[in-house]
Amino acid sequence: MPFKSKAQRRKFAQLLVEGKITDQTYEEWNRSTGKKVLPERVKKKRVTAKTKRATKAKTTKRKKR
Repeated sequence: MPFKSKAQRRKFAQLLVEGKITDQTYEEWNRSTGKKVLPERVKKKRVTAKTKRATKAKTTKRKKR
């Protein structure tokens, strides 16, 4: 799975130094990211009224069963 932002890459590097993840895991993520230019941070996606309705319809169907 590739990194999504520079901040995420720094966090993984910190976890690697602390010994919480393996070198192999970090390198796997780094390789899959490649030489992409990453944003500093990734913002959450906006929730639109259409997605709210779809989510609400799914949850109400589950409750009726």
